[in-house]
Amino acid sequence: MSENIGAARPSSAPAAKFGGKGINVAIVIAAIVTVAGLVLWGVQLSGGMVQTGMRNLDSWGLYITMFMFLVGLSAGGLIISSVPKALGLPGFGGISKVAVWTSICCTVLAIGFVVVDLGQPLRLWELFAYSNLSSPLMWDIAVIATYLVLSVVYLWATLRHEAGKVSAKALRVVSVIALVTAVLVHSVTAWIFALNAGREMWHTALMAPWFVSSALVCGTALVLVVVIALRRAGYMELDQSNVVKMLKMLGAFVLVDLYFFGCDLLTEGFPGGSGAEVVAMLTSGPLAPFFWAEVVLCVFAAVVAFVPALRRNELIVVASLAVIVAIFCKRVQLLVGGFQVVNIDLPGPVTSMTVTNWESGMAGAYQGMVYWPTPIEFGIALGVFGLGALILLLGLKFLPLKPTENSH
Repeated sequence: MSENIGAARPSSAPAAKFGGKGINVAIVIAAIVTVAGLVLWGVQLSGGMVQTGMRNLDSWGLYITMFMFLVGLSAGGLIISSVPKALGLPGFGGISKVAVWTSICCTVLAIGFVVVDLGQPLRLWELFAYSNLSSPLMWDIAVIATYLVLSVVYLWATLRHEAGKVSAKALRVVSVIALVTAVLVHSVTAWIFALNAGREMWHTALMAPWFVSSALVCGTALVLVVVIALRRAGYMELDQSNVVKMLKMLGAFVLVDLYFFGCDLLTEGFPGGSGAEVVAMLTSGPLAPFFWAEVVLCVFAAVVAFVPALRRNELIVVASLAVIVAIFCKRVQLLVGGFQVVNIDLPGPVTSMTVTNWESGMAGAYQGMVYWPTPIEFGIALGVFGLGALILLLGLKFLPLKPTENSH
């Protein structure tokens, strides 16, 4: 009985409300937040990156953390959309178009965070004019650009297939290519970190599968939240059995992700290993709140996924949001943790330009977290998410994303 709670309802009345004043107000709010973010970005461009909390010894921060996080959201959404078509399996009630559009929005946001992290937008030209094709950073730029184009092509092919203009075989080919590219995107992003041999937290062969498993977790969770919200708003109809299937799949992905995390911690922290300091930093050091938040939130989501009595829509949404926050906490641990443990004694002069908390010397700078975002970073990040919300809402309002008979 619990799995049938919140079954699909007729969408005629709520649909008009969703496409009317409510969504228009949301679009205006998202546009205002986007403009505010652009203004703050202008302040950052005029005053320089010194206004952020990033320095030479912790040169990546909130922007790159969000980039990693959003690439995962994007890849996970596209994977769960393309796998059924690629393998010829039953889907999840026609959610593919919404999932792909969500994936496209997340990819645009990921690229946006790279742009604001570059310091000056003209450096985008330098990336291509003076690119080093042997660098994993360039691999990532190339594969993300390809991935964005393929995501748009996949959505177009899905729409044309529903209109009878693209064959099922052609759509399946596009699905396979999109699936492979989605996995490749996250693998290449992981290699950027894993190939840094000087960073104990990053240098592990598990990084790529770990990134892919995290992408599946947060991508599935995001799609669950979006489709449940759209169904409640009357935008689409979706049988509860499809929601439960996605929830069970989410629970399996969470367990796999925790398994990879446990393997990495055991390898690092085993007596005699070189990573005991890393494990201590995560479990009881400056990053402990993020570590334990991730573990608790993932366990909670797994319990909701595998206990039938808990599979109510409200708890499904809470569990999905919980694992999205958990994966964000993992991204914080990964990025900040790579800078937290010093591999080289006295790597350079301690000044305001090289160390965030330089006033108390190197020892004082590393007593707490070596990096914390400044207010301008939070504001710009909020503006980028406002842009994502704006794109998502405009797509829901103007694109034919609602499931049709051929969507199923």
